[in-house]
Formats: sequence, structure tokens, C-alpha cells
Amino acid sequence: MTRLKDIAKACKSKNAGPFHITLDIMFDDAQLFDRVRATGVITPALIAHLYRVPVESVLFTEYPPALAWKATIARRIASGAVGDTDVYGAQQHAPLLDIEVPL
Repeated sequence: MTRLKDIAKACKSKNAGPFHITLDIMFDDAQLFDRVRATGVITPALIAHLYRVPVESVLFTEYPPALAWKATIARRIASGAVGDTDVYGAQQHAPLLDIEVPL
């Protein structure tokens, strides 16, 4: 097993408006992307589990031409609202880093 943080070019998060976060997983090697893709590990169900949201609320896109996956989920607290600790949504990618991939 290897962790995503050791093989992906980037794992990042950002606001997708004030009420949603977009998560990106990107590779810079097509063969490695294809190997990870073939494992079937990166799925809407995994994102839902990691972020504790219902799977049907995960907008999930696998985009092979860019060697990437993108998922959008609702923010628990609106960006900039009282109690928000990450107004830009830039620190929400951490759960992606430790995804274990059976390569």
C-alpha cells in the first residue's frame, strides 16, 4: 500500500462558492494515474466517508484527460460565517493525503 500524498502531484481544496468545497486529486504521470484508477479506490463513497457527508451529496468527476479527480461537497459552515475556521477552504484536503492505494 502507498499513500496518495506519496504519489499524487497535488491534492488540494478550495471554495466552490461560499457553501461548497471542491477537492482535487491530480497526477502528472498517465501510467500512474491509470494504475490508481484501476484500483477503484477513489470513489464518491470514499469522499463521503472521509468528509462525513451522504454519498448522494458528493458531486464527483473523474477526468482522465487531466489525470485528475474532482469532488464537490457542501461546507458545514458557510465561508466567512461565525465558526468558520478556513474561509478559503484551502485546508480541507488533508483527509485525501492518507488515502491508501494498493499499488
